[in-house]
This record gives sequence, C-alpha cells and structure tokens, in this order.
Amino acid sequence: MLRRQFLGASTALFAMPAIARAQGRNTLRFIPQADLAVLDPIWTTATVTTNHAHYVYETLYAVDSTLTPRPQMAEGHEVSEDGLLWRFRLREGLTFHDGTPVRAADVVASMNRWMKRDSFALLLAKVSEGWSAPDDRTVELRLSKPFPPMLTLLSKAEANVPVIMPERLAMTDANKAVTEVIGSGPYRFVPGEYSSGARAVYEKFGAYKPRSEANSWAAGSKAAFFDRVEWHIIPDPSTAASALMSGEVDWWEQPLPDLLPMLARNRNLSLQVADKLGKVAFMRMNHLQAPFNNPKVRQAVMLAIRQEDYMRTAIGDDTSLWSESFSCFPKGTPYYTENGKSLMPGDLKAAQAALKASGYAGEKVVIINPTDFPSIGALGQVTFDLLKRMGFNVDLQESDWGTVVQRRGNRGPVESGGWSIMHTTGNSSLNINPAVSLMVRGRGANGWFGWWESAEAEALVQRWLESTDPAEQLKLADQLSLLTMREVGSVPLGQFYIRTAFSKSLSGVQQGPSPFPWSVRRNA
Repeated sequence: MLRRQFLGASTALFAMPAIARAQGRNTLRFIPQADLAVLDPIWTTATVTTNHAHYVYETLYAVDSTLTPRPQMAEGHEVSEDGLLWRFRLREGLTFHDGTPVRAADVVASMNRWMKRDSFALLLAKVSEGWSAPDDRTVELRLSKPFPPMLTLLSKAEANVPVIMPERLAMTDANKAVTEVIGSGPYRFVPGEYSSGARAVYEKFGAYKPRSEANSWAAGSKAAFFDRVEWHIIPDPSTAASALMSGEVDWWEQPLPDLLPMLARNRNLSLQVADKLGKVAFMRMNHLQAPFNNPKVRQAVMLAIRQEDYMRTAIGDDTSLWSESFSCFPKGTPYYTENGKSLMPGDLKAAQAALKASGYAGEKVVIINPTDFPSIGALGQVTFDLLKRMGFNVDLQESDWGTVVQRRGNRGPVESGGWSIMHTTGNSSLNINPAVSLMVRGRGANGWFGWWESAEAEALVQRWLESTDPAEQLKLADQLSLLTMREVGSVPLGQFYIRTAFSKSLSGVQQGPSPFPWSVRRNA
C-alpha cells in the first residue's frame, strides 16, 4: 500500500470534522498524533500517553532543552560524600488536582511503582535499598553503591516518565493501568469529557504553582496560558488538514508529509520541525513465538531491509526530512556509528536464500499495524510487501492504534491473538544512550514488546553505566548496537523529522520531544 493511500479518495473534497467552535480565545484545539487509548504513563510507553502526562503530572526533576536535569517538584537535593544517600526536598505548596497536598509519601509510592516498569529505573532498583519519607516534604533514597546518572533518570521526559501521583493511586499494581488521572501539573484532566477515539479535555488548574525560572522543555515555569485544551482525535489526514485550514483546530501535531506543501501555502499557518533531533523508526519481532524465536529467520529478514523503502513510503521523497541510520542510536547523538551498515545490505535474493536455509516451516506471520497512525502504518505496509516477496506466510492485521497498543502486550501465539511483527517510532532523545533506549535492552520476558533476551546485552549496558571513560562508553555502546542488530533484537528503519503545523495566531510552540502546552499562547 502506497503512502498516498492514507489520504483517502481525494484531498480536494474534505469531510469537515464535527468540532464545535470553542467559545472565546482561551481554548486551544489540538490534533494529537494518535488516539489517547491508555491514560497511565507508567503502564505504557506510548508517546501519546507521555504527551498527555506532561499536561497533568510533574516530576521531581525535569530536563531542559540542553538535556540538563533541573529541579521541578524538588527544591533541590543533597548527596552524602559516599554517594549512598540522596535526600530531596519538595517545594512548598504543591497540590494535587483533587485538592490534597503533595506529600513525600506520594513520591515514595510513585517511585516504587515506576521502578518496577521503567527499564532505566530497573538499573537503579538493582542498587536501591529503599525510598523513605522522614517528613511530608523530605524524600530519601539509600543505595548499596553510587548511581551517577540519578538526575538524568529522574528527569526523563519520555517513555515511563517518573510522574508523581497520589499514594492511593500509586499503590496500584504496576502491571495494571491506573484509570483515575490525578496529578499536580498545570492542567487537570476532565474525565467526564474523555472519549477514547474522539477527544480528551484538559482545564487550567488554578492551584498550580509554577516555578520562577523561565520555561525550557519540561523544566522551569509551566504557567498555563489557556483555560482549556481540547484534543480532537481525527485519524483521517484529509479531514485533519481541512480542520486546521478552516480554523476549526489550532494545531496539528503530525501532518502527513504529502499534505505539507498544501499547508505551507496557507497564509494563516506556520510549519516548523517539531524536534531538531528527529525521530527513529524500528521493527520489533516477537522472540517468544515461531517463526521469530529462530535467530536465522530473524537474520534472513534483516538481510532484505532497505531503509530507503521505509522512509520514502512513510515520510516522502523530500530527503531533507529523513535519512538512513545504520545503528540503534540516532544520527547526531554521541553513540551513532555506521558499523551496522553491512548487516543490512538490502539484498532480497540473499534474504530468500537465507530463509530457505533457516528451517522456516511456513508458520503464519502476523503483522499488527495501525490504520490511524500514518507514519507507523506505512512501515507495516512495507514489511508486509517485503515478507510476501521473501516467501513468508504473512497476514497484515490492521486496527486503530489504541488496539495495537493493547494487543502488543499479548505474548501468546498468533492463533490466540498474539503477533509476530510490530513497528514503532520514537524521539531520538529516547534512544540517545544504552540506559534510556528500550531498543537495545535484552531483558527477555521482563523487557519491552518483542521480548528479546540477551545476557550479553544487559552486561554491556551495566558496563556502560559504570564506566566514566567516554572512549570506553563509545566502544561499549557500539558493541551493544552491533549485538542488537546481529541478533535482531530491534531493526532500525531510518531517522526522520516531523513538521508540526499550527495557526499563526499561536506563539511559543517549542521544538522538542513533546508538544509541550505551557509555553503556547494566543497572540493579542
């Protein structure tokens, strides 16, 4: 299926969305990248849920545009000389959306739940001797050995963000999603107006106390300039474009690349690169089930991958918006090398021969693929066509993104609703080093979807974490990327840059890993 098929029958005749025009200037109307199907940012790594979390929740520390951790809910911290005791002091006057004060006990419960889900936090858990709350504003963490990247971890802004929620909610089993959304951030979630697949609504939280420092990404002042923010879920790109051009909505997070020229010609709209570091695309195979529990079958697929096919189909022919990327770490970041290029020759004949020799017995391969997330959906279409040409028995099973997010957790065989291949995209900053990247972790059944198991990979991550020598860290990261690609734990499919589109009536739209709402305001 070609990229342009996502446009529907015509871009000339738009079906107008059913969006009531908001009253006044104090409502921001936003089209997110996908449906907000899951509300708990600890339970899922879905980017759209992370973006939702930034509205509602806060973290002890937050990252700014220089990737520097800054105090956010915390006033600051103290560390013992031996590095084994960290003491954090909460800011005064922090209040949850239900009117209760933020207490150290809420932080302790939130940290304990988060450390059971996040792959980076699990490295901290190995040396943690426990969080405690000596009083309502003091949080302590005792360690068995020093953990130098503590603030980097606590300020992570993507994939299992370490948000603070009330203790009663944070006591929820980490393997079950929290459904009540109560944070202490600048916007509160309005549950009565939430409808998965249709919209989500946020209202300014009057009791929020912004920091005095200037805002930068997730750090500093997060003063809300709108009384209300409405997320409108519009999966059809043509309809979304029509809504933006007609003024029915103010901001479209991820326009389809084919529509960018048309949007650029509209004198009332602005387009800008959403994140200068860009995004990366990956394929993940299910290592727990046939046929991809066989490394030779996985490696056969790797031989056939041509990143250019994926990028042109998903992003378009404008090569300024994408590039090939032969590493599990993104271009423009410290650990990128092209040492993995030889593992991805794009040789279909060699791949077909390798598949014949692999012992593949015709097992059904199921690709789960979203119909309402064009950049990811296009990746699945390319893989479907490629696997057919290789000789696989392959079935493309398409659904909305929310269903894909739910289904990818099924570890069973395809006959029981499981899957064989999925695709994902993520911000480059989410894959910037071995500790934060989910794509290079070999935690098996306890790891990210696909469940690649590699004790060697985990050992390399630990060695990288403990090293203080940049040259050694680069060597270890490169070894880890090559190992991941050789064993096909993850398949890099390219790096690309999304342009976001918004009304010229708005200012303050940041370039960063998330469409942060707090800097955005309507011009006078």
